Amino acid sequence: MEQQPLIEFRNVTKRFGERTILDGVSFKIYEGEVTTIIGLSGTGKSVTLKHIIGLLKPDAGEILYQGKPIHRMSRPEWNEYIGRVSYMFQNNALFDSMTVFENVALPLKHTTRLSRRQIEARAMARIEQTELTEVAHKYPSEISGGMQKRAALARALVTDPQIVLFDEPTTGQDPIRKNAILGMIAEYKKKVGFTAVLISHEIPDVFFISNRILALWDKKIVFEGTPEEMENFKHPFHDEILLSLENLQEDITGLYSSRHFKIRYQTELARRGADESYAVLIFSFDNMDEVGAAISHDAAQQTLRSLGSYIRKHFGAVGGFSTRQTINEFTTILPFSDLEEARRILERFTTDFQEHGMRELEETFRREIPADQCFDFRISVGMAQGKPQVEIESVMEFARFDQKPIATFQCGVRR
Repeated sequence: MEQQPLIEFRNVTKRFGERTILDGVSFKIYEGEVTTIIGLSGTGKSVTLKHIIGLLKPDAGEILYQGKPIHRMSRPEWNEYIGRVSYMFQNNALFDSMTVFENVALPLKHTTRLSRRQIEARAMARIEQTELTEVAHKYPSEISGGMQKRAALARALVTDPQIVLFDEPTTGQDPIRKNAILGMIAEYKKKVGFTAVLISHEIPDVFFISNRILALWDKKIVFEGTPEEMENFKHPFHDEILLSLENLQEDITGLYSSRHFKIRYQTELARRGADESYAVLIFSFDNMDEVGAAISHDAAQQTLRSLGSYIRKHFGAVGGFSTRQTINEFTTILPFSDLEEARRILERFTTDFQEHGMRELEETFRREIPADQCFDFRISVGMAQGKPQVEIESVMEFARFDQKPIATFQCGVRR
């Protein structure tokens, strides 16, 4: 039996005067997932979000919540529904005359009957979760842009919403902060359990936290599916959206995006003779969840960027190409190498990373983590040799099976 969508658009049309923005748009949003809407500027992404929260009403079609059209809800039903939805605006929409604490507490004062003490406790809990304790009593103008984003996120989560809508949450942020904000959304979704709907241009980075992608093109949804399914989606959308938005390299690591990585290895392997070999290396962060809970988002993203930089330095120089396969895993292909040559390159990489890269990370961790706090952190690498006639996914699985630690922290001490 098919799962009932939490929210469903059925043939929604929206016009402003003679201009049609949405034309028969249909899609589904499922509970507990991160759904991301992508598309060029001015294609109706923000208009779509505003329909969910009731800021706009469709000219035709209907929007359903748990199977019930929201325009047919009684006043009590509407109030209950809208109380379950929170909106994080693109420009943060913080009140300049209020402190961070007052901004975060504001929704509780206006939508609940909690006591002052309960409101303070819940607001401070969200402020602590978003690492804003030290600036709780400062005004938005006194804190950085990244902190303002976190304050807006804390306010969006303070009412424990079922659904959180994010309108371009990473706009105007540098690559480290962009990924930190996306990481925060994924982390708090796991902690709090809300359903997230995002508008984002951060391709491919946003794909790492998305369960479902909606592609809005020419007033319609032309794709609805997983990031993996989008790889094989054939449509003019690819040329107009993906090629215009997706860089050849991922911002955070400087490595190939997943899509261009696949194009590169398919092209390279197609030119190989049947007897020619290539090497695959899989780098992974072990215990990254434990480390992520102990350090700030900035430090976690710095960790990813550092490893990506060293991979690019050593393997890119000899014709290798790499991508971040998942949040905690990197894949490198050496198209002209066998295992013996790959081991020699890996030895140089390991020496350099242990002497310099791990020292940098150790300094970052020591700034972030109290002296009495303990955690283990490892980087592991596995290798496998492949040939053009063998499925590369199988070669990658062999590499994962062969993984061994090359750099380790134990209770914050480099080994």
